[in-house]
Amino acid sequence: MALDTPRSQGSRKVGIRSTVTTTMGNTFDALGDFTLFAFRAMTGVFSRHLKGRELLVQCVEIGVSSVGVIAITGAFIGMVLAVQAYSQFHMIGMDTSLGAVIHMSVVRELGPVLAATMLAGRVGTAMAAQLGTMRVTEQIDALACLGVDPVKYLTAPRFLACLLMIPLLTVLADVTGVIGSSVICLKVFHIDSYHYWRHTQAFVKSYDILVGLLKAMVFGGLMALLCCHRGFHSQAGAQGVGKAATEGFVFSFVAILVGDFFLAMFFNTLHDMIWQPTGVRVV
Repeated sequence: MALDTPRSQGSRKVGIRSTVTTTMGNTFDALGDFTLFAFRAMTGVFSRHLKGRELLVQCVEIGVSSVGVIAITGAFIGMVLAVQAYSQFHMIGMDTSLGAVIHMSVVRELGPVLAATMLAGRVGTAMAAQLGTMRVTEQIDALACLGVDPVKYLTAPRFLACLLMIPLLTVLADVTGVIGSSVICLKVFHIDSYHYWRHTQAFVKSYDILVGLLKAMVFGGLMALLCCHRGFHSQAGAQGVGKAATEGFVFSFVAILVGDFFLAMFFNTLHDMIWQPTGVRVV
């Protein structure tokens, strides 16, 4: 077996260094391209490219057409949480506090995250596939030849529709989640309803609801921008369009989870700065 010479080892190190440099360069190029794309899309909301008819169409497609799946998802998430958590709370005699914990989880975390994730799968992939098809069939190039900014014209109404509709769908997911968990807790496990709702009222505040809605707006904006960006950069052919749709969902899902972590840290810190708690909140 031949031994590596100093020259071959040096060549291998140079090759690895070159690969890492190329990968980092491509990553920064992609981030820069997405940043410019997002800026153009957001400025398009305030330009003449935003058409009311197209915005209405997108609101119906994103909002009205997603009511059923969001309602079912929210209801069953609340029911599953109630079933899984009841035994643990019952063992320590805190049955009536179960609703407060479930409702807080639904309102602040699960409602916004699940609503955005479901829409990323249902709406985001459709956006990426639609725009990818327009890219492949050169419809986007035709818009540019007519003097229209295709990013502002096509992305701005989708971006604004997501900002408007996803918080409303999150409210629907929250309501159905609360109803589903309450039915299981009160009708199946026969928890005392007075203390159940009293603890919920004492624990879940308006700030928590506001945090959930703000998270939903951020998730919706990220989803729209990422999916539209992948659609605009679709490669030729059916395989390229399918890849763009898949990448749009994957990137959106990762961005939702990462964004949820940093937003949770930010809003928790903000809550502590405003109210300056002296201890654990009592229910």
